Amino acid sequence: MLRSGDVIIAKIQFTDTYEIKKRPALILFEEFDNVVVAGITSNLKMKGIPLSKQEGAVKDSVIKMNYIFTISRAMIFKTLFHLNKKKKQMVFDELSEKLSNLKRWD
Repeated sequence: MLRSGDVIIAKIQFTDTYEIKKRPALILFEEFDNVVVAGITSNLKMKGIPLSKQEGAVKDSVIKMNYIFTISRAMIFKTLFHLNKKKKQMVFDELSEKLSNLKRWD
């Protein structure tokens, strides 16, 4: 059973190519076998929420809150670990801040 806050390994298509690779991602939510995720990278120069090996990541990484997409449940290979409450709050806060722009009708 998938839960919001699970870090998974899934088939991910890169935005700048048609290449598909197995990569980590964070589950934001699931509905009707469509899973909305945030990409995770080990490139620590990228902007996002830090994720450490102590938290369960294979390598120190970054949750990329600017790289959100939908995958099929069938593309998920396995669940690695679940984010702690503090880290989930950080994800929620950053998403809320980004989505707050929808409230502004300029």
